[in-house]
Amino acid sequence: MVSLVTGGAGFIGAHVTNELIQLGHKVIVLDDLSGGFEDHVNANAIFVKGSVTDERLIKNLFEEYKFNYVYHLAAYAAEGLSHFIRRFNYENNLIGSINLINESVKHKIERFVFTSSIAVYGALQPPMRENMHPQPEDPYGIAKYAVELDLKTAHEMFGLNYTIFRPHNVYGEYQNIGDKYRNVVGIFMNQLMQGKSLSVFGDGKQTRAFSYIGDVAPYIANCVNVPGSKNETFNLGADQEYTVLELAEAIQEAMGLNQEIMHLEARNEVVHAHADHDKAKEVFNMNEFTSLINGIKKMANWAEKVGSRESSKFENIEITEKLPAFWSK
Repeated sequence: MVSLVTGGAGFIGAHVTNELIQLGHKVIVLDDLSGGFEDHVNANAIFVKGSVTDERLIKNLFEEYKFNYVYHLAAYAAEGLSHFIRRFNYENNLIGSINLINESVKHKIERFVFTSSIAVYGALQPPMRENMHPQPEDPYGIAKYAVELDLKTAHEMFGLNYTIFRPHNVYGEYQNIGDKYRNVVGIFMNQLMQGKSLSVFGDGKQTRAFSYIGDVAPYIANCVNVPGSKNETFNLGADQEYTVLELAEAIQEAMGLNQEIMHLEARNEVVHAHADHDKAKEVFNMNEFTSLINGIKKMANWAEKVGSRESSKFENIEITEKLPAFWSK
């Protein structure tokens, strides 16, 4: 089996690539390295540096490798920042996805596996369930939901089979801890290793169900071998929700480092977000999950080995009005 993994030098994509290699797939990784690192790419995969927005490159890859499956994980997944980078968000997260869907239809691939996001639910009352009508509240969630809808119409019109996952708050090894706009677990670990205060927006009582990568990537990779996953959508992640303050405490304990909490002005974000996973548990026969404490310890061990990283500043902010001061510095 020949599989394309977009975003395969990034966090979830690198883990999915590893799982696919173990399943015997020939894997071609496409990544522009805007948020990933080439040394995360499995040595047995073929790495191509490029973007999903490059329509000509996408066409050439499909013609050269004759993919059986496409695993589309490339995205700029910063919900809060997406309000201020709307054009960038839609070009990368929507138009880039359409380039892949077009070629998948033309080449009649067997399955298009798409990582969407819990962001599609917006502020719906948790736990979010797949039969709810999505109401995204930020451009990132809007883009993800638009791709979901397009995949469904491509299936109805052209017979393109798909599987959609809505993972949430995934953390673990390979996460870009130098990204100050997203991935709170990585942000906290990076700040601790740099001796900085932990930055918390608002009162820190927002709740999320933080999900360890080892409980997510294997199911994404193997879904093409699970008949019940064809043309279905699944929430994917942990069941237990925690406040951001509880997360900060767990990370400090795991790393043996303590810094004060720096409360920043509350930003426009969903306050409580966690999902129901009964559908995924039934279809994929899930029964074991990594506790937050154990998952944090695993990531902390990795983070301490790779060391802290300087936070990169997003240089192409399109709207500065209401941009959180912490991001604009």
